[in-house]
Amino acid sequence: MSEPLREALARLPELFAAHVMVTGVALLVGIVLGLPLAVAARRRPLLRSGAIGLAGVVQTIPSLALLALMVPLLGAFGLLPALVALVLYSVLPILRNTLVGLEGIPRELLDAGSAVGMTPTQRLRLVELPLAAPVIMAGVRTAAIWVVGTATLTTPVGQPSLGNLIFGGLQTRSWATVLVGCAAAAVLALVLDALIALWERAAARRDRRQGALALVGVALLFVGGSSLPSSRPDAPANAVSMATATSDVPADAKDRAALERVVVGAKTFTEQYILAALLEARLREAGLQVARADSLGSSVVFDALRTGRLDVYVDYSGTLWANVLKRNDVRPAWEMAHEVAAHLAREHDIRVLGALGFENAYALSMRRDRAEALGVRSIADLAAHAPRLRLGSDYEFLQRPEWARVRDAYGLAFKDLVSFDSTFMYDAVHKGDVDVISAFSSDGRIAAYDLVVLEDPLPAFPAYDAIVLLGPRAANDRRVVGALAPLVGTIRVERMRAANLMVDRDDDKRTPRQAAGWLLEPAP
Repeated sequence: MSEPLREALARLPELFAAHVMVTGVALLVGIVLGLPLAVAARRRPLLRSGAIGLAGVVQTIPSLALLALMVPLLGAFGLLPALVALVLYSVLPILRNTLVGLEGIPRELLDAGSAVGMTPTQRLRLVELPLAAPVIMAGVRTAAIWVVGTATLTTPVGQPSLGNLIFGGLQTRSWATVLVGCAAAAVLALVLDALIALWERAAARRDRRQGALALVGVALLFVGGSSLPSSRPDAPANAVSMATATSDVPADAKDRAALERVVVGAKTFTEQYILAALLEARLREAGLQVARADSLGSSVVFDALRTGRLDVYVDYSGTLWANVLKRNDVRPAWEMAHEVAAHLAREHDIRVLGALGFENAYALSMRRDRAEALGVRSIADLAAHAPRLRLGSDYEFLQRPEWARVRDAYGLAFKDLVSFDSTFMYDAVHKGDVDVISAFSSDGRIAAYDLVVLEDPLPAFPAYDAIVLLGPRAANDRRVVGALAPLVGTIRVERMRAANLMVDRDDDKRTPRQAAGWLLEPAP
């Protein structure tokens, strides 16, 4: 068994438990909201059209976008935005099917109930809901499948789920890890669908025994699944939930908690997973317990650090310069480092422990043979050929101020702009699907695919030094600082590229943990 597969299987129980928990709670809340809303709306045309219209609008919003929107709207990350988004997705099929089921009951049966003296409430409870139950359960079935699938997308907003395996596997090109996450989600969806289908048939046949059996099965699935223990003896508790739970305690209690458990964060690409594993290894060597919160979006991970829900992660000076300081000018690297550190300390109580020694900057890159054929060595040379070329980038680059500045500074007007997951961006330029990509300067695939990084003579790209950030809980913790300070200035860009390539390549593949272990070895 390969090491990535072994590690994925080791993480599966805790992530499956988290996935089952958020799915079960969201589905239950969706039923509790959807059923009464349908009952109230069936004879109120205005409420009915408004409720179905609003639920329908929610369905048109892409799942990941809805989850991301919940973070600023709710001012939180982790469980709360994930639950709210999943509940919103679950309501429409439950609401619609309940209305259809209630309206499909023959009028004579309703009149018969009234004729024997039933009140409207009694008729609803004893006649209408039992007759509509099969249709209602079909809506619950649909909602359950939607919620299970959408829950895999909660990872970037800080809620652990099977999406951790899927996102992490995609970014590190570990297809076995992706398969484990997808297979587990599919099994959960199929088992839940089968149990609710049994419940649906029991409702149609008025079979109370079969209905009770199905209900017990669903309860066992959610209670048992959400209680699965981790197969790793040193596995941390749910990092996000644990960190959130400590966010409102007194400061001195937070400081004591930080001595016992430190939460390490990571964004959604290979280098971040390796560096998070590196930080984790150093902290564990110092005798600290460590929890991880991986695959977080850039804004989510910073907000989590700022609010004390994370304690440490690695970010990049250029990212903080643009996203946090809202600066779009280019300054010398030392000046950026000074201003970023001062701003974070003053405004957010975040300590910049130091730079790791390498830069992971945005850079425009081409296949060497293509660049030589066109005579392109710099971005200035590229400008004349850009109208005939296609630019490929990650999702974020084209929305960032760096792209606008580089485009305007050099007068770049590409024939086409294509966004990729960064996992596939390098393959696209290697195969000739695009001509230029927005590469990352510390990515090992630059050398592996024989790409050339174009010079930036103006310069238009800012510095992107990798820096260790300590949140308010960890900033003055001597054990945390003592464990991580020796890493400052020790990683050259060539060594980081080699570590990244260990994880990204398909042959002799290593895990981020193994690559981090290699980085801890003395450099030759």
